[in-house]
Amino acid sequence: MEKSINWEFDSCMQETFRLKEVDIREYSPLTLAYIGDSIYDLIMKTLVVNQGNKPVQKLHKETSTYVQAKAQSKMMRVLQEELTEEEHSIYKRGRNSKSVSPAKNQSVTDYRRATGFEAVMGYLYLKKDYARMMELVKMGLKSLEEEQ
Repeated sequence: MEKSINWEFDSCMQETFRLKEVDIREYSPLTLAYIGDSIYDLIMKTLVVNQGNKPVQKLHKETSTYVQAKAQSKMMRVLQEELTEEEHSIYKRGRNSKSVSPAKNQSVTDYRRATGFEAVMGYLYLKKDYARMMELVKMGLKSLEEEQ
């Protein structure tokens, strides 16, 4: 069923917007992080909304705890050991990229590690390796739960 849903979404996007084939290896790590930030945000919002109907402010607050750089950085500490060689290369490129400025109230280390995480998410999304992306998110969330 998962492949059917993925295929339907992909084919709908392709058909509606006539997306061109791209070589994702040519994207900069910050471009991968840009789309990775969005897809990870969507995953977390979906998980939070799935827990039940709540006021939007509560939904936002719950989602924010997972999408902030500090949480992503904590997840990456555990996930680094689980990454394939290719994923680790993408992570390092994202982590080492020079971005404009770190987010408010975040350390530079957390921000860079989170950018690497988002680059991996973006890479897996554009590669259409949704199962691997979900596997990493699930492992990362488990590590956050175990830390608490």
